[in-house]
Amino acid sequence: MKVPPGVSPSDFAKAISEFEDAVGKEWVFTSDEDVALYRDPYSPFLGEPDELVASAAVAPDGVDQVQKVVRTANQYKIPIYPVSTGKNLGYGGAAPVYSGSVVLDLKRMNRILEVNEENAYALVEPGVSYFDLYRYIQEKGLKLWVDVPDPGWGSPVGNALDRGGGYLMAHLRNHFDSHCGMEVVLASGEIIRTGMGAMPGSRTWQNYKSGFGPWVDGIFSQSNFGVVTKMGFWLLPEPDAYLSGTVYVPRHADLVPLVKILNYLENTRATNGMPDLGSPLLQIPMISEIAAWMSGDGPPPPDAELSGLLGNSEAGYSPELEAYALRKGVSYWSCKLSFYGPAKANEANWEFAKGKFSAISGARFVDNESYKLPLTPEEHEKVHKPQFGIPSLAMFSIGARSRTNPQPTNGHMWFSPIIPRTGEAIFEANRVFNQAAKEFGLPALAFSLPSCYWERAFIFIFAFPVTRDIETNKKNREAFKKLVERAAEHGWGEYRTAPAYQEAIMSTYSYNHHALLRFHQTLKDAVDPNGILSAGRYGIWPKHLRSQQA
Repeated sequence: MKVPPGVSPSDFAKAISEFEDAVGKEWVFTSDEDVALYRDPYSPFLGEPDELVASAAVAPDGVDQVQKVVRTANQYKIPIYPVSTGKNLGYGGAAPVYSGSVVLDLKRMNRILEVNEENAYALVEPGVSYFDLYRYIQEKGLKLWVDVPDPGWGSPVGNALDRGGGYLMAHLRNHFDSHCGMEVVLASGEIIRTGMGAMPGSRTWQNYKSGFGPWVDGIFSQSNFGVVTKMGFWLLPEPDAYLSGTVYVPRHADLVPLVKILNYLENTRATNGMPDLGSPLLQIPMISEIAAWMSGDGPPPPDAELSGLLGNSEAGYSPELEAYALRKGVSYWSCKLSFYGPAKANEANWEFAKGKFSAISGARFVDNESYKLPLTPEEHEKVHKPQFGIPSLAMFSIGARSRTNPQPTNGHMWFSPIIPRTGEAIFEANRVFNQAAKEFGLPALAFSLPSCYWERAFIFIFAFPVTRDIETNKKNREAFKKLVERAAEHGWGEYRTAPAYQEAIMSTYSYNHHALLRFHQTLKDAVDPNGILSAGRYGIWPKHLRSQQA
């Protein structure tokens, strides 16, 4: 049995015994075989001594057991690492940031405590998955939708705390923003409830977010200040209808007005679903098309002329490439809009959007799906499921072997910078990242389009491959860190990352001599003086480990 760093074997044995008393011996895992299940299958340190691994794992069944485990960990100074379901592949999985920590596995806490149809909210424990919540709603016949990410096997609690996103209306797509009230076990073992939940007998815990006094919920996201054991979420009442349409524009420069008009339409709520950008010319699929493209059902390979033009283009452009597009009638850019609501309102908003986009010379429009909700079983099988609140695992086709991916890797790490919501910023980011790829010895990057998960900002999502070759992984890790630095030089920050890079990214948020990180450390020392909770998570190290990280 591996012992956590800085802990004596005798203290660890005592802690394990007390964990067993708290949760039952069968729910404390110390064998190599069991602990291996908590490795990150996408670890960029595969096969290296620096791979982040757990020493043991403990799986409580309720908040009282969490309290007992945390109190024991605090007594013996055992580093613990809470996970909800540990399914955030590409961002670290269940592996701890501080190697040798004990994973506090919350997946047994899988109770759906309340779903209120009238006020459209749910209260769940961290082990509840998106599939669990969706099935519960379907079995009860409730007219509610859950905003789900890709893929849907994760936890609403875990995904929200890591600030993941989804596909529905803007006020729900940012999953932390869509939460309302949480219960947290602190490092001392004490329980707090945030928002209206701080009032005993509150009847509006999941209805009103901020309660009274400072709103502290945010300090528990992307942090290590407590263990969240319950969390409320606002849901979407099932809309009357859904409609989507796509606008196509012919020229390279048209991306600038396309984005400007899109922003207006979204910020005024004329369109209320997640916008979806693509490029027919550059063969960049929209997100709703990725699964089909990756499974081999995408467009045919480019003809020889287009293939040559694409190879000779610079950051997705050359005059010859644009001339080809105009001659062949292939659109440079596309943008799919989604509308949820009364059918007549959806149609009117789509007509309004077409009127706005018509200011772009040569714009054309295609009417896509139009559904009266709920979906029929046949429609259910045809749609891009997350856009209808239906969890799916289809996005894993990104890594599967296919015509577009004949040699799949062993996984990936996401590089996810946030950039301004402008066409000019898209062009600039592509120039910067293409130049960086050349400098850092990476394969040439094809032109990339950002995603529109968040309001008022774009997010790029690049997959850095994880292989079985140690030297390749080392090279990619260094390139990843250099890209983080290069992005920061242009004012683009990562919003989320895997444990291997959390400290490097936190270092780029350095305004006023790293004042934000120093504030995080002040909070850490106050609420977790023994530094037992998720040491190092998002660059926040406890006092006794900071000098080792310098």
